[in-house]
Amino acid sequence: MTWEDFLSSQGATVENLNTNGFTPHWQSDALQTGFVAPLTDLGLIRVAGEDAPSFLHNQLSNDVEHLGATELRRAAYCTPKGRMLASFVYWKDGQDIILQLSKTIQASVQKRLQMFVLRAKAKLHDINAEYVVLGLGGSAAPAALQEWFPELPAKVDQQLSNEYGSLLRVADANSFPRYQWIAPVEIAQLAWPKLNTQLRAVNTSAWRVTEIQAGIAIVIASTQEKFVPQMINFELIGGVNFKKGCYPGQEIVARSQYLGKLKRRMAIALVHAKDVAAGTEVFHSDDVSQPCGMIVNAEQHQEDSSLVLIEMKLTDQESGQLTLGSASGAAIELQPLPYAITDITQ
Repeated sequence: MTWEDFLSSQGATVENLNTNGFTPHWQSDALQTGFVAPLTDLGLIRVAGEDAPSFLHNQLSNDVEHLGATELRRAAYCTPKGRMLASFVYWKDGQDIILQLSKTIQASVQKRLQMFVLRAKAKLHDINAEYVVLGLGGSAAPAALQEWFPELPAKVDQQLSNEYGSLLRVADANSFPRYQWIAPVEIAQLAWPKLNTQLRAVNTSAWRVTEIQAGIAIVIASTQEKFVPQMINFELIGGVNFKKGCYPGQEIVARSQYLGKLKRRMAIALVHAKDVAAGTEVFHSDDVSQPCGMIVNAEQHQEDSSLVLIEMKLTDQESGQLTLGSASGAAIELQPLPYAITDITQ
């Protein structure tokens, strides 16, 4: 049975890379008490071969050659002009490297990366048919996982692997730890009923809400080539290493960091509207003739509102009124980020 068929047997549907049919997160307190969500919108690429680390090291914005066996890292994949084509989470699986990204762009990004392999001993494999990505969070999540992972990753950006798959500890949200379980399909099907006895099954969008709460952006099809990494705070969450060697766009990314204070950053905001789309422009009351920013990611948060990430000018975050799509659009209220905005080098 495929994972999609299994989810259908559990009362869910998988449409447009989203899992629906479970409890909407705004109808329960699951994000605090404990939830599990099938992350059907995320894709996985296995990069195998003895040159896999060095090949990726030369393509991505972060260090791959010195990646530890239990480390979890983020990286940007950029055009020569420094604009992000993809945002990756990556880790080791034995001698291989696993890349995770939005499934909306996986095929094109994988094809582009493969083009640059040339003589390197590295090959990229789509492994979405073999593995399932589950997102877990809330106060009950650690206890629910311990049947399969008696020892949990102790810190954010760590991962542990065993016969049940890989468990990634990602940034906290709502003051509770969050995990991604990368499980073989058959293991996920066996574990799902047990997880449901301790956690609330929720739709895929619930996980994306917690990503927004954690201030973590993901590049999707509608936002490719829109942002230099710093514009969406990517170096603040460990996605850029300014001391590593060259990669596509490295000169632009470094110049953005070192030549003066950064003028554009990403913020969390509440929008008084549903169905907000990534890529939608944002306007400021001081100048309604042109947009001041753009929606990076957005998810419905309550019955009539959405939680979003906005890339915009820092000066426009200080005062004035923000609206969605036009000067007469839905009101936007900025929310605090869970980390400090600083101009750092690392």
